[in-house]
Amino acid sequence: MAVTFDTSLSAGSGKDIIILNKAFRKGVLQGIPIALGYLSVSFGFGILAVRAGLSIPAAVAISVTNVTSAGQAAGVGVIAAGGSYLEMALTQLTINFRYALMGFSLSQKLDEKFHLPQRMTTAFGITDEIFAVASAQPGMICPAYLYGLIAIAFLGWVLGTFLGAAAGQILPKFIIDAMGIVLYGMFLAIIVPVARKKKSVLTVVILAALCSILFKYVFTAVSSGFAIILCAVLASVVGAIFFPIPEEERT
Repeated sequence: MAVTFDTSLSAGSGKDIIILNKAFRKGVLQGIPIALGYLSVSFGFGILAVRAGLSIPAAVAISVTNVTSAGQAAGVGVIAAGGSYLEMALTQLTINFRYALMGFSLSQKLDEKFHLPQRMTTAFGITDEIFAVASAQPGMICPAYLYGLIAIAFLGWVLGTFLGAAAGQILPKFIIDAMGIVLYGMFLAIIVPVARKKKSVLTVVILAALCSILFKYVFTAVSSGFAIILCAVLASVVGAIFFPIPEEERT
């Protein structure tokens, strides 16, 4: 018989500490699959960072302060290309703005124990996977549950980065080159299943790819950072104009 724990926390209960421990453990247990996935993906990021000329401490510091695969990969690209701070800021804003929307949505499930400090702390760890798991929980969720969910996933992300960066400095070049595609393989794994089902997604992906090719080989004067921004914005605008969300899916 499966045992489940309510992730909400009732105020004034004499068993608060027990409930908190159970909620934290539940978050950790549900976050283990995320942590294992992050371990392999961030291993690829670690190799990517080292190939771009960053040191192991620098690669780990990026993962400690940022938990975003696409944002970190794009950021390393901007660093390697000698991009400006403005390019970096706009690139991260474009790629990671979705996390703000996830945070707004998830805030509707937070119980009364979530005061401003707790909201700010957990906001740091909101990713696609953590948002999906937390949103699927029945009822309201308490800080302890999100702390557990985020902590184990964060550990997997940072550890994978360290191992990848370290391996990138000792493994033979042909192995490093082969492992360098791990991060991009994750992006494909996310995009392909949805693109096969939805014509709108497939169109936007193809358009973004074509724009990227143009900036790579034709409009070479545009830096890589601004190219990422322009490709993302252009493809998204075209998708929104020609493939609006049906009215029945908005409610």
